[in-house]
Amino acid sequence: MLEFFFNPSSVAVVGATPKEGKVGRVILENFKNKFKGEIYPVNPHYQEILGLKAYASVQEIPGRVDLVVIATPARTVPGVLEDSGVKGVKGAIIISGGFRETGTQEGAMLEDEVKRVAARHGIRVIGPNCIGVLDNWSGVDTFFLPEDKMRRPPRGYVSVISQSGAFASALLDWMAHHGYGLSKAISFGNKIDVDEVELLNYLAEDPTTNVIFLYLEGVREGRGRDFIDTARKVSRVKPVVVYKAGKTKRGGIAAASHTAALAGDYTLYVTVFKQSRLLEAVSFDEIMDLVKVLSTQPLMKGRRVYIVTDAGGVGVMLTDAIELNGLEVPQTPPDLKEGLRSVLPPHCIVENPIDLTGDTDDQRFITVLNELLPRNDVDAVVVVALPQIPGLRGELFEYLVKAKVYGKPLLVVLIGGELALKYKKFLEENGIPVFESPERLARALSALYTYSRIRIQGGVS
Repeated sequence: MLEFFFNPSSVAVVGATPKEGKVGRVILENFKNKFKGEIYPVNPHYQEILGLKAYASVQEIPGRVDLVVIATPARTVPGVLEDSGVKGVKGAIIISGGFRETGTQEGAMLEDEVKRVAARHGIRVIGPNCIGVLDNWSGVDTFFLPEDKMRRPPRGYVSVISQSGAFASALLDWMAHHGYGLSKAISFGNKIDVDEVELLNYLAEDPTTNVIFLYLEGVREGRGRDFIDTARKVSRVKPVVVYKAGKTKRGGIAAASHTAALAGDYTLYVTVFKQSRLLEAVSFDEIMDLVKVLSTQPLMKGRRVYIVTDAGGVGVMLTDAIELNGLEVPQTPPDLKEGLRSVLPPHCIVENPIDLTGDTDDQRFITVLNELLPRNDVDAVVVVALPQIPGLRGELFEYLVKAKVYGKPLLVVLIGGELALKYKKFLEENGIPVFESPERLARALSALYTYSRIRIQGGVS
């Protein structure tokens, strides 16, 4: 049970300080600005911090404390945990670094001592050497990056699990910039206690999480079978996108010095991901491509993809990319051809990909989509709309948002500059994924189909 990390009634921030630019100051400000429960700054050098009464130790706090956030030098952490255990604290997020990740005997011994103290008192631990938890629904935010430097994404239904705090913060800043919604983000660093297995289990039951992204450097020794079993269970109900860092020998060494992770053989992990039904992203771009499609689009019932384009060349590129990624761009059946010919000018191409040519307008697109979307033999539709064409005035993009009622995957290719970015922003804010690259769209759509098959085979489609 990890609920107290995400929905505590009270939090103590150990190492809170009024000094600008300090980790303890940023964390305390985060809680003061967003958290609705009780907040207790702990620092023996102050009686008050940011308008809140400060305490010399966790034991001196008069009320109950569910969660402690520790941002003090590594050597002080065992003592803080000892105080917290006497107080009856349930969970600790240890932001502090200086443990096994340093590669020193002293750091390893200190980490072992932290584990012993926490275990003796039954305190669950996230960390050390992490940035902790950001929960957009409860207001818990231990990410010590100021909001003017790392914007927080809007509230949403994607949750992020990451061994790396730096990667998590960069990803969240990117999500905020592009308007993608976040439910929770957890950076667990050296994971001396809570790890990806428990977090996957927790998020599987979380009502505000629809898609999970996992940045993984390595699974702890002895947890491989637990990881596979948990991932297979979770993937039956929610898509899990995973990025494996430390694929090469040198990358594995870097991972070990970063979060004390055992990176392991990458080829083995690829096998594990397939067995676990996880969707592997192989680049930063693909991470967000998969997440944005999986978090916004309904399941695909089959492989049949129809393309409607105003640019024949891009339609051909997209056809190749879709077919090379295991999906099908079928021939237009005779009845649909007849229906399209009756409503389109004779110079338009009604074979899939359906090319409306460069003299098209919004209404021509809308007319074709009204023919395609209700059909049972159409499993997904991709619209290629180069907005530079004079006849496109924006009505098409408003229609696409309304067309979500058909319950079919609907993706868009937009290529261009300022105007394309304007329409991209509008569409993605309304749950329609937009791509500049046909190849990236095809890989993301293929992942959606793969996950759809997982759900069907799991008996929950």
